[in-house]
Amino acid sequence: MSIRRDLEKIKSTLESGVTLVAVSKTKPNEAILEAYQAGQRIFGENKVQEMASKYEELPKDIAWHMIGHLQRNKVKYIAPFVSLIHSVDSIRLLKEINKQAQKNNRIINCLLQVHIAQEETKFGFDEHDLIELFNAPLLKELSHIAIKGLMGMATFTSDEAQVRLEFSNLKSIFERHKNAYNFEILSMGMSGDYQVAIQEGSTMVRVGSSIFGARFYNH
Repeated sequence: MSIRRDLEKIKSTLESGVTLVAVSKTKPNEAILEAYQAGQRIFGENKVQEMASKYEELPKDIAWHMIGHLQRNKVKYIAPFVSLIHSVDSIRLLKEINKQAQKNNRIINCLLQVHIAQEETKFGFDEHDLIELFNAPLLKELSHIAIKGLMGMATFTSDEAQVRLEFSNLKSIFERHKNAYNFEILSMGMSGDYQVAIQEGSTMVRVGSSIFGARFYNH
């Protein structure tokens, strides 16, 4: 298996303006370094402890993206270095990110996670929640976060029509609000559905197994 070859293959399928996040969760540093040496600089992790440890050990020009569900009590461990948090799914989490960013004298970029899947297990706001958040005076007080756009995860299904509809719905929400809030990023699409996501307007895709191969878990 060649990570460089697979990475180049994925990049060749991306349209102009689409950013690739190489999802490196559970992968060893050697695999990440192979992708790094092939030119990849943005990596996505879903576990705080794993991401913090990789940050310490790997080149400092890597941009680390938190793509997994983030608990408030763990924000402090990634606040000094995280480049983008994709999975902001509550106002309480936003407040905590702002607090920890302030302590580190930085502004942390965030995406708001929108619940578009039929599965109850997925986290996120619905559009009504988003509008409430945008109108809340609190948002203006959070001066150490920058909301850069939206993120969503489609239902895990082989029904491409359903996945396409869910991505299309999120793109519509993004379009309705992007000008008012200067959104730049629409993060949707993973290894199994990123091409559909791009067709539906995604500007950032999170691809792991198609680059690094199947994941192996230690549990």
